[in-house]
Amino acid sequence: MAVAMKKAQTADASVAPHWHAQAKEIQKYGTVVQDIPHPLDANVRADMVARLNQLLADSIALRDMYKKHHWQVAGPTFYQLHLLFDKHFNEQVEVVDTIAERVQLLGGVTIAMGGDVAETTKIPRPPRGREEVPVQLSRLLDAHRIIIKSCLDISDAADKAGDQGTNDLVVSDVLRPNELQSWFLGQHLVEMPLVLEK
Repeated sequence: MAVAMKKAQTADASVAPHWHAQAKEIQKYGTVVQDIPHPLDANVRADMVARLNQLLADSIALRDMYKKHHWQVAGPTFYQLHLLFDKHFNEQVEVVDTIAERVQLLGGVTIAMGGDVAETTKIPRPPRGREEVPVQLSRLLDAHRIIIKSCLDISDAADKAGDQGTNDLVVSDVLRPNELQSWFLGQHLVEMPLVLEK
């Protein structure tokens, strides 16, 4: 009986997960794979990857700022902004994923972790605490402005480099959603009476 128990214990140990794995990186951040089946020159791809990673860091920061404001919004417009911020967050999730996939497709490595994003983004970090609605909206609009400007710059550079894929992506999948979200936010800062006085 003791021998059978010992065999059972040994068998259980062999199916235990192997964790705490340590290994070297297989590709360093900031590099591109040289020999991939893509017609763009490696130098062009490296330039686009660097630009897209900056856009990715800024888009992740904006995405997370939407969730922060979704949780922390207060006041008479709470309900509509709570829903709007969450809708924009979910749309930014798609934007982030689209940019990241383009970086990988070009043979690069995406920026991904919060600490790396915080070190890289051009979007100013908001305080941890709750802010008034006009400040939240202004912060989001400023972030959108940074991203929109970056999209225009990347689009021009991609066009000159012959990278139509990146050009199309930043215009169709990043610029346009950010312009639309900016418009929705900006309309909340228009001073408009709820009723007209006679």
